[in-house]
Amino acid sequence: MKDQAATALQPLREIASLKPFTDDFSRRSEEIYHSIARRAFEIFESSGRVSGRNHEDWLKAEAELLHPVHLDIAESDEAVSVRAEVPGFSARELEIRLAPRRLAITGKRQSTQEQSTENTVYSERCVDQVFRLVELPAEVNPEKATATLKDGILQLAMPKATAARNPRTEARLSKVPASASN
Repeated sequence: MKDQAATALQPLREIASLKPFTDDFSRRSEEIYHSIARRAFEIFESSGRVSGRNHEDWLKAEAELLHPVHLDIAESDEAVSVRAEVPGFSARELEIRLAPRRLAITGKRQSTQEQSTENTVYSERCVDQVFRLVELPAEVNPEKATATLKDGILQLAMPKATAARNPRTEARLSKVPASASN
């Protein structure tokens, strides 16, 4: 318990790097997709090959293999911000990939199992892997994005790319009355 309390009291950390999407990430994404597809097919077969439950089987397989990442996405004239719940994951266990219109949050944590001499009557476990890929509502500048993690909440601040900023605001700023320029 002491380790958990110490972790909760650590100061807000800056996550070292927001990485671009790469071929390696694409391969890992495909592996996760195929794992979910295989499990969904196993669920389909075990339920008597009943048609019409494809979506339900897929969601059940996904829930078994991945920890859910609940998101709140907000947009202002200047930036897009994301708040993601990743309880139990440390900064070094998470990887954030960012492109101008896409965000991926992935992570895997190592769980240590303690041996006990007691007879287990009931046990629940949480999945130790997260994967969330979302399309952003506006184009952002990945080089200026920042991420912080505290108490299982990942906060991302992503300034919008100049072209994606609100044109009404930009128009108001660029309009200067003719009499003011003389």
